[in-house]
Amino acid sequence: MFWRLVKIIPPLRNSESKASGNKPKLDHLEAFKNVPPAEQEKLFLQKLRQCCVLFDFVSDPLSDLKWKEVKRAALSEMVEYLTHNRSVITEPIYPEVVHVFAVNMFRALPPSSNPTGAEFDPEEDEPTLEAAWPHLQLVYEFFLRFLESPDFQPNIAKKYIDQKFVMQLLELFDSEDPRERDFLKTTLHRIYGKFLGLRAYIRKQINNIFYRFIYETEHHNGIAELLEILGSIINGFALPLKEEHKIFLLKVLLPLHKVKSLSVYHPQLAYCVVQFLEKDSTLTEPVVMALLKYWPKTHSPKEVMFLNELEEILDVIEPSEFVKVMEPLFRQLAKCVSSPHFQVAERALYYWNNEYIMSLISDNAARILPIMFPSLYRNSKTHWNKTIHGLIYNALKLFMEMNQKLFDDCTQQFRAEKNKEKAKWKEREEAWIKIENLAKSNPQFLMYIDSSSLSSPMDMETDGPIIEDVMMLKKTVEEEATQLHRDQRRERPLMRRKSELPQDTSTTKALETHRRAEDMIGAQDGH
Repeated sequence: MFWRLVKIIPPLRNSESKASGNKPKLDHLEAFKNVPPAEQEKLFLQKLRQCCVLFDFVSDPLSDLKWKEVKRAALSEMVEYLTHNRSVITEPIYPEVVHVFAVNMFRALPPSSNPTGAEFDPEEDEPTLEAAWPHLQLVYEFFLRFLESPDFQPNIAKKYIDQKFVMQLLELFDSEDPRERDFLKTTLHRIYGKFLGLRAYIRKQINNIFYRFIYETEHHNGIAELLEILGSIINGFALPLKEEHKIFLLKVLLPLHKVKSLSVYHPQLAYCVVQFLEKDSTLTEPVVMALLKYWPKTHSPKEVMFLNELEEILDVIEPSEFVKVMEPLFRQLAKCVSSPHFQVAERALYYWNNEYIMSLISDNAARILPIMFPSLYRNSKTHWNKTIHGLIYNALKLFMEMNQKLFDDCTQQFRAEKNKEKAKWKEREEAWIKIENLAKSNPQFLMYIDSSSLSSPMDMETDGPIIEDVMMLKKTVEEEATQLHRDQRRERPLMRRKSELPQDTSTTKALETHRRAEDMIGAQDGH
C-alpha cells in the first residue's frame, strides 16, 4: 500500500532542496478546465506527484526558476480546484495529498538564530523566515482546503493522518517563521476537530512539549500558538471537568507562569486559565494561590502581566470563592501599591476602577480595608510619582464612602500603630545613648572612635507624617480625589510619558541625528 510509504518519510532538509543530484524538471500539465471531467482525477494525481519535487531556495535561490514557477502554478491551481469543485476528493487522492504535505513540510528545523529566554524580544529580534515559503504557503493552503472540503471523509483519511503524522506536525511548531506557525495552528485545530481518535494523543503530546519547555529548554517558538489551540479546546470541554483536565491546568498551565519568556505567550495563557475558571469555579482557589506563589519578585513588567491576569480572574470569580482568597490576594496587592515601579503601582490601583471588583471589596470591606489602608496611606505621602498619589486618594475615597466608621477605625488604628512604632524607636535610641555613654567612660574611647561618628546614634525611620486628625485626612482625600477626576476629564494625552523628568531638547535632537558606526562605514564603502 502506498500509505505505508508515507509513514517512513524522514525529515531531510532545512528548507526545500533538490530531490536528487540531477536537475529537477517538471512538465507543463494541462489546466483542469481544459480536460473532460472523466480525466480530471488522473490529472489531479499527476499534479500531486509533480508537487513532490523539491527545489533549492537556500544555497542557490535563483536556480530552476522555471520549474519552481511550474510547481507554484500547479499548487495554486489545485487550491482553486478544491475550493470550487465538489466530489473531486476520491479515495486514491487521500494518500497522494498526505504524501505531498509530508514531503514538503516534514523537515529538520535549523537552529535558532535568536537569543532565548528573557533576552528574546519579539518586537526587536527579527524571526528567521523560511526561504521556501512561496511553495510552503501554497502546500499549507492546499492541505487546509483538503481538510475543510465537504467531501473530506475522516474514516478514509485516518489511515494516513495518524499519530506519527501528528507528531511530525507538532515538531514544526518550533519554526521561527510566524507565518508557518499560524498555518500550523489552523491545520492542527482542523485535525483535532475531525479525528476524534487523535484528540487524547494531541493533548498528551502538547503536554509533553510544555513539560520540556518548562523544565528543560525554556525555549520553544510555538507556545503561543499551541495555547491558542488549547483555548479553543478548553472552551469545548464537557462538564463536569475530567480529572485529567484539572491536572493539566494545575501541573502544566500554571507552571508556565514561571518561565522567563512569559511575555511572548501570556495573553493566550491567561485566556486558557480564565476558560477553566468559567467552567469550574472551584478551581479558583488553587489557581490564585499558584499565581501568588509564582509572583515575580524582581521583574516589574512580568508583575504587570500577573496583575492583568488576576483582574481577568476576578472578573469571573464567584463571591463564595473570592472569600477564600481575598486576604492573601490583597496582601499582594498592598505590596504592589507600594512598588517603586510606578506601572506596577498604577496597574494595581486600577482595580478600584472595576465595578465588579469594587462590589466584592464592598461586601468584604471589614477584612480588606485593614490590609490595604497602611499601604495606601503611607504611599499617598511617600511615593515618588504624583499620578500614584491621585490614584491612591481615589481608592481611599472609595473606601471612605463604602464604610465611614470602618475607615475611621482604620485611621485611628494606623495612628496608634505609628505612635507605638515611634515609642519603640525612642526606646531604642535611648538604649543606644546609654551604651554610648558607657563606652565614653572608657579612657581609651577616643582612640577608637572617629569624631565624625559622635552624632546621634540613630535617626528614627518613619514612613511619613503620622495622622494627626481624622477629619483632616478625610478632607485631603476628598480634595485630591476630586482633583484627579477633574484632571482625567480635562486631559486626554495622546501618549503617557514614562518619567516625570523634563525633556532635554538638545539630547533628543542629538539622538535623532545620530548615525551608527556601521552605517557610516557602509556609506564610505559605497563611495
